[in-house]
Amino acid sequence: MVTFQAHPDDECITCGGVMRSAADAGHRVVLVVATRGEHGEIVPGVLDEGETLAERRVRETHAAAEVLGAARVEFLGYVDSGMVDTDTNGAPGSFWSADVEEAAERLADILREEDAEVLTVYDRIGGYGHPDHIQVHRVGRRAGEIAGTPRVYEATSNRDDFRRMVEMARTAGEEVPDLDSEAFGSPEAVLTTRVDVTPWLAAKRAAMRAHRSQIADDSFFLALPDDRFALAFGTEWFIRVDGDPAHREDTLFPAET
Repeated sequence: MVTFQAHPDDECITCGGVMRSAADAGHRVVLVVATRGEHGEIVPGVLDEGETLAERRVRETHAAAEVLGAARVEFLGYVDSGMVDTDTNGAPGSFWSADVEEAAERLADILREEDAEVLTVYDRIGGYGHPDHIQVHRVGRRAGEIAGTPRVYEATSNRDDFRRMVEMARTAGEEVPDLDSEAFGSPEAVLTTRVDVTPWLAAKRAAMRAHRSQIADDSFFLALPDDRFALAFGTEWFIRVDGDPAHREDTLFPAET
């Protein structure tokens, strides 16, 4: 299994459960990250003197990957493009400005080396519209075609389920992410794969904690009580390329069905 992510920390949020569960089931898990997350917002007081954010985020990625059972971590070497409509989108070396075919060949080389049976990327809006996430979709889909990877999944969120959880949290007076539900995730009707990752939530949360430069202890991700965390992160959703939503899967691996 190769999981392709845009920035450090994306892996634990979108695919942390399936990574750890795949590793526990004996599958080789490989994490590929397009950028080192140079333009992420920094949790105050985390960086050491003289340390760059990119250096810290690479170390955090390796620490999180160990928790999630990844046997290999690779960075494709592109620069974080920053949030949508910022000057960094078109900066030299940014992932958003990269040639899709060239980037796809880089990823395809890894897919071929690993003889990958499964590849995860993002949905067509990159989950929530971040330029690098959209580029992961484009590059990842093309790399899967080049390498002939048999099972390609687009990691996403259940938009309808998200709306229900947001309403529940607001009713309870809890903090919720400031996201436009119309531009977040995918409608339930198009989702092909629902993976219950509740047995691996401890690993998923520990991997989030490894990314201390980005995820503070009092953040939405870590401050949730256990039951709310399970509700928010206990299911990982995917759209399988050429899959059928009418016949929903509960695993990424055919041998487990």
